[in-house]
Amino acid sequence: MLEAREACWGATGRNGGHCQPLLFDSTPDVAAFEVQNCNTVRSFVEEHKIQCEWRSLSGCRSFWTKPLAAAATQEVEHLKRAAPDLGKNVTLLDKEEDIRRYRVNGAPAATITASAGSLWPYKLITFILEKLVREGKLNLQTNTPVTSIETCEQDEATYILRTPRGEIRAQHIIMATNAYTSHLLPEFADLIVPERGTMTALIPPKNMKPFETSYGFVGANGASATHDDYLNQRPSSGVPNPAGHLMFGGGRVAATLPAMGETDDSVFDEDSAVYLRKALLTLLDLGGDVQDLEELRATHKWSGIWGVSRDRHPWVGAVPGRPRVWLAGGYSGHGMPNATLCGKAVVEMLLADESGAPADYVAERLIRTGNLPQAYVITEERIDRASKLASVQEQDQKMWASSRDPKNPEALRLL
Repeated sequence: MLEAREACWGATGRNGGHCQPLLFDSTPDVAAFEVQNCNTVRSFVEEHKIQCEWRSLSGCRSFWTKPLAAAATQEVEHLKRAAPDLGKNVTLLDKEEDIRRYRVNGAPAATITASAGSLWPYKLITFILEKLVREGKLNLQTNTPVTSIETCEQDEATYILRTPRGEIRAQHIIMATNAYTSHLLPEFADLIVPERGTMTALIPPKNMKPFETSYGFVGANGASATHDDYLNQRPSSGVPNPAGHLMFGGGRVAATLPAMGETDDSVFDEDSAVYLRKALLTLLDLGGDVQDLEELRATHKWSGIWGVSRDRHPWVGAVPGRPRVWLAGGYSGHGMPNATLCGKAVVEMLLADESGAPADYVAERLIRTGNLPQAYVITEERIDRASKLASVQEQDQKMWASSRDPKNPEALRLL
């Protein structure tokens, strides 16, 4: 395993641990897959007793304009009709007193979704890596970026991976490069586009009652429907440094630095951080000693880069035109309830290829058994369809424009 920087130094290690399936934003097979992912992560953590602050909880997602509230209502109702087993996991709140019970201030609608989780992702991934290394099952090389991939002239079944530390030869390559995929697969430059986001760890007000759910804020303060702010709270006891940090990310609505197409996570948007320090004081009823408090104190703040998929679905499977090169990436900022089983699926395809079975046969079996959504599978046809859509940048601009024009029907879209 070749890591360009330190282990788990990218988006997984930098996100706030918000593992919430979105059950009514896509098709039922995608929703069921996301629930299965969250359950898989939870089971693995419990089986191995991993100290990563996992908590099973529900997720409260609030919708901050009437058009978005109406769209959410319509989508929840559709889910309950089309997939009642999934629909029973979602409760729609459209009365002020019910919404305020979850400490949300002023949103016209909210949903409560079961099967969510909160964790410290870096601790989970480093546990897995350390276990594999200690057992002699993984050779992990950090600070070893792959600069190019070439086919060996003497053996076309072998690839040469060039790095600043030397070259490695392999018959199969799995790309878990997400936002940075086009560095080595330029044909994905307009299919998986990097985007920079902001994350903060905030100290809650003194005497604040801990939150019992995680939160997503859709369209709050004029934000795009595809750029919701999100909140998890760390435990206040029983863990190292039990400060109950409010892990609050987003703030794109206040950003003054470019975000779309950016790959440098050492650059930090201070204006987004200012927004994140202040926004919770109005979005939620924090309680505690908030009188005269203008903003929350951030103990840490940082940037992270995720990969936005042009058709809003991850790309999983064999890369066309590149035999034995495999990809799992493009999670559009929603990798926590997707990446685990996407990685498992791509490994199953690789192993089947090694045994002589066609990869498309394995993909069909995964789809049939509910272990991978049809929309995630990489095919030449899907690449062609996606390439005819508006670019990621155009979609982003359109959604931000529609968020400022509530009469625009695009404001009703929950992607």
